[in-house]
Amino acid sequence: MSYPFQIRSLDEYRSVYEQSIKEPKTFWASVAAHFLWRKKWDKVLEWNFKQPDIQWFVNGKLNITENCIDRHLKDKGDQPAIIWEPNNPDEEKRVLTYNDLYFHVNRFANVLRNNGVKKGDRVCIYMGMVPELAIAILACARIGAIHSVIFGGFSAHSITDRLQDAKVEFVITCDGAYRGNKDIPLKNIIDDSLELCPFVKRVIVLERTRTPVSMIKGRDVWWADEIEKAEQNGNPELPAEEMDAGDTLFILYTSGSTGKPKGVVHTCAGYMVYTTYSFVNVFQYQPGDVFFCTADIGWITGHSYIVYGPLCAGATSLMFEGIPTWPDAGRFWDIIDKHKVNVFYTAPTAIRSLMAQGLPPLAGKDLSSLKVLGTVGEPINEEAWHWYDEHIGKKKCPIVDTWWQTETGGIMISNLAGITPAKAGYATLPLPGIQAMLVDEKGNEIHGNDVSGNLCIRFPWPSIIRTTYGDHERCRINYFATYPDLYFTGDGCLRDADGNYRITGRVDDVLNVSGHRIGTAEVENAINMHTGVIESAVVGYPHDLKGQGIYAYVIFDNTLHNHDLTRKDIAATVSRIIGPIAKPDKIQFVNGLPKTRSGKIMRRILRKIAEGETNNLGDTTTLLDPAVVIEIKEGKIN
Repeated sequence: MSYPFQIRSLDEYRSVYEQSIKEPKTFWASVAAHFLWRKKWDKVLEWNFKQPDIQWFVNGKLNITENCIDRHLKDKGDQPAIIWEPNNPDEEKRVLTYNDLYFHVNRFANVLRNNGVKKGDRVCIYMGMVPELAIAILACARIGAIHSVIFGGFSAHSITDRLQDAKVEFVITCDGAYRGNKDIPLKNIIDDSLELCPFVKRVIVLERTRTPVSMIKGRDVWWADEIEKAEQNGNPELPAEEMDAGDTLFILYTSGSTGKPKGVVHTCAGYMVYTTYSFVNVFQYQPGDVFFCTADIGWITGHSYIVYGPLCAGATSLMFEGIPTWPDAGRFWDIIDKHKVNVFYTAPTAIRSLMAQGLPPLAGKDLSSLKVLGTVGEPINEEAWHWYDEHIGKKKCPIVDTWWQTETGGIMISNLAGITPAKAGYATLPLPGIQAMLVDEKGNEIHGNDVSGNLCIRFPWPSIIRTTYGDHERCRINYFATYPDLYFTGDGCLRDADGNYRITGRVDDVLNVSGHRIGTAEVENAINMHTGVIESAVVGYPHDLKGQGIYAYVIFDNTLHNHDLTRKDIAATVSRIIGPIAKPDKIQFVNGLPKTRSGKIMRRILRKIAEGETNNLGDTTTLLDPAVVIEIKEGKIN
């Protein structure tokens, strides 16, 4: 497969970008024409941001798995589609060619059908990073079921929230998962979550860790047994379900500024077109290259750049089960050396933690196959960027610093590797079709360069969020109501003298911890469930490894005696309710919180104190009790 929409020079980027802004419908129609359609669309785009109501490729018919798999079989059937590197380096790798993937996806699609899964049903997938996770995702898409993957680090309570919100009737999981030197008991966690989800009809369990698990008669079945049944029935090839361009492909939950996670909905056609287009262009992918994205498929990065984008492009995608520091801090470099990786895409948090290990883990590792490096999840600081450039890329690999969100579906602002200029700490320029702009607090556009403001997008792109599952009004309020007729990203941003964009952080009550978005309200709700807690307030603060850490101010009742033990108890409560990713890094016990006379907590003040800026807190005279601020400053945890 060639990529006729791949940009190959800076001049071409400029002309294509100009065309994409002047005639966006014509531009995206020309890109979409290179995919496999059952029926071409009647209209490229219908939209308004007020509702919001956005429809791409209206009345087009397709199935995304025919674009991910079927169309590659003739020319690339024997090419690796997925290379799987297990957690334990001594365990055998697995390679699935496109022919293999076709076979396995068809077979598991039959398993789903045999277990009653139909088009439009919601299927929760809670698995470790094994090839069967990708197979399950694609099998759902093949029969038109809506998959909702949940990251393996979430607790039973968090899973219950998601299952109830999406009204999930089918769950696919593993007995357990390996992650470094830990075994995660996935099935046991699912069992706990299902106590409040009697509507779940079937749980399909893959054996991975041989962990003893409870299997409930009539509900729980083994993956291997169901495969055997499908094969006894002849395992016929399953024609892919015809889907409308606007049908839901998946729901992926993300934290918002309120306590309840929201289900971001992406649709079949627009998501397919944009993830493939952005994958090919940002990474300048060449046929035959090995692409290694280190994200978990439980996050949008794994959906878009381990599964759908690479496979639609006929690429070879490397999937890794483990963590970068086990069995030692050279694991990523071992994998790059072993599999001759050409494109490496990881998070700034991982880069910073590996940088802290020094250069010994790099000794003897051949990284000469690398052509492109990428970062994702949060802005990368300049020191880490230069370390990455010098020691991993040997100053010969362009670094793409990609900005995007769960809601955007794909990369929105980034340099194109080796084509458009990179700048340390900057996402740089928007991709073709992305009309980025800065606005002030009142929504007035900020023109020119060397300016800063709130980042918005003024025109839809194919993989834009369509709704939040079951609550369209929440989608409107969160993304389209702050500034009329604009998509508001929630991020602050500056634009330098050359027009490059640099993301400066969230401007709403959402934290970005190691690239994972966590709502402050969600963490506060979990802290407040701990016995003895009267009230809490959570803010972010700069963290050397995570980018942003979680700082919690907690008012406790008179039973507080052992501060350290109580901090651990609160952290354990948050871990149980949300998951370990949301545990506060610092917990300061206080007698009061800075509130206005109307009772609003002044997070601005708490954020500045957590950041160490204790002298310039602004006007505190409007507070109900200004003395509270002095006490909090004096008790700050360093």
